[in-house]
Amino acid sequence: MSIQTWTFVIVGVTFALYLGIAWWSRVRDTKGFYVAGRGVPAAANGMATAADWMSAASFISMAGLISMMGYAGGVYLMGWTGGYVLLALLLAPYLRKFGHYTVPDFVGDRFESKVARVVAVLCALFISFTYVAGQMRGVGIVFSRFLEVDIDVGVVIGMAIVFVYATLGGMKGITWTQVVQYWVLITAFLVPAIAISIRLTGEPVPQVGLGSELRDSGVALLAKLDAVQRDLGFAPYTEPFTGQWDQLNVFCTALALMLGTAGLPHVIVRFYTVRTVAAARWSGFWALLFISLLYLTAPATAAFARYYMIESLDGRTANELPAWFHSWERTGLIAWLDDGDGIVEYRGGALAEDTELFRSGTMPAADFAAIRLEHQRWLDTVGDEGRDGRAVLRAAKLAGPDPDIIVLATPEMAGLAAWIIALVAAGGLAAALSTASGLLLVISSSVAHDLYYHLIDPRASEAQRLLVGRVVIGLAVIVAGLFGIFPPGFVSEVVAFAFGLAASSFFPALLLGIFSRRVGAVPAIAGMIAGIGFTATYIVGVKSGAFDRWCFGIGPQGIGVVGMLVNLTVTLALTPLCAPPSARARDMVESIREPEGAGPAVAIDVTPEAAD
Repeated sequence: MSIQTWTFVIVGVTFALYLGIAWWSRVRDTKGFYVAGRGVPAAANGMATAADWMSAASFISMAGLISMMGYAGGVYLMGWTGGYVLLALLLAPYLRKFGHYTVPDFVGDRFESKVARVVAVLCALFISFTYVAGQMRGVGIVFSRFLEVDIDVGVVIGMAIVFVYATLGGMKGITWTQVVQYWVLITAFLVPAIAISIRLTGEPVPQVGLGSELRDSGVALLAKLDAVQRDLGFAPYTEPFTGQWDQLNVFCTALALMLGTAGLPHVIVRFYTVRTVAAARWSGFWALLFISLLYLTAPATAAFARYYMIESLDGRTANELPAWFHSWERTGLIAWLDDGDGIVEYRGGALAEDTELFRSGTMPAADFAAIRLEHQRWLDTVGDEGRDGRAVLRAAKLAGPDPDIIVLATPEMAGLAAWIIALVAAGGLAAALSTASGLLLVISSSVAHDLYYHLIDPRASEAQRLLVGRVVIGLAVIVAGLFGIFPPGFVSEVVAFAFGLAASSFFPALLLGIFSRRVGAVPAIAGMIAGIGFTATYIVGVKSGAFDRWCFGIGPQGIGVVGMLVNLTVTLALTPLCAPPSARARDMVESIREPEGAGPAVAIDVTPEAAD
């Protein structure tokens, strides 16, 4: 069967399974809709958390970034895993003991303020919509290539699927769907990695294959990549801290991703679904274990992809370009701009450096587009040698590839079986849809539970609250689809921005809310607004070209660390000047910090009528 036929079969079967689970687990009460009835076993919750966590950015884009960036791409691996240690030790157990449904729930009740709740809701919406944009874009990319439809049409198909199973089953349906999606995505990631490792190095374990010798030459894979990169004018693949990815940017980006992980509302809410505080801790352990299966394989997949891409493109004529190139060329995510010699030369040079700056988030898209246009005009008039004596990237005439296609295209580059290629497509969809559904539920709960029920209609019935929640999911799906059709960047870049926003807004508020009895509402509100305001302004300003990276040269992916420090500074500076929390709030802090079994949490009236 063809790749397209296999894709229809495998994707169709998995989609039918997701919808069947949603129908089986449909709910009729808010407890089931928002926290799955608090009955999810720790191991199952770990799988669901892993699927919720390993989004299109992890499955589709992360290995692509490592492939294009080399050593510097490892910053995403470090950041996206290290955050789980912070989450499991500092936040998750205490938030689970507090109970309730959402992060704004905790913020509103801990700081005893409707304004704090509203600010937390706005932060949750801002973060979630930024994050979900990358997921819907990932869905569109997969559909565009493997079902041969327009990317925008693929986004719409994904919107429809997510809407059905998110509205039917709520958190309960999403949880059990994510358990299945985890096994789909991890199988789809490991199978081609193992197959390619055997083909290139003879080693069945991809991590071992990464450090092994190539079967056809006897040269170590990484040494070969380093040599080829030097020959083509790029920095060696394993060389650390090159270009704009200096030590400061690597450190700040990794830390921003860690802190953002610990502050992401769609990850935190997963720890509300288990039975006990101990189960919340074990959920963190299982999640990190399941996540590591993909994350420890990603560097090998990235290196394999880089090797195949260079080998299959450099020095080819138009008639010799491989089939995978032509397949992906139709999506518009890779292109070849011929300067007249008819030869693809994937080489470094002036435009290559600009391309790396653009992909790292350093150069605004408008500036890069202008450079590309100027470069093409230059080629038309002066040929292949630049006036400044530097070699031109004659095949950055090879305009791409977009990092988001690397993982999806690698099985085709390696010539693997059609069913494996289709399986990868199903895995990419599972990764994107699992995270999108979790984010949509956060958006729904933030509006329906924290705004509608707590602030607008405290006497709303269960049926009314469920209806509002489902309507909000429908509206959120439409907005998310628009973000997918008009994305602000490539998948991992957009997701990194969401982490910066979470690090600068929620992480300090949650940390101080749990471990400080003195911090009150005004300092917490001011800190969240200052942190997310600074971070969002910097990201938008740098990406739009409104200003340069004026903050010590830190890029937009790592600026969340500075935003977090702004949040902490504002909060702690205002705390001595403002009224302390009430005795009720201080007792609550002591209660949630009591070890499990030492006594129940202090009974707190958290109904809307009790909020002041």
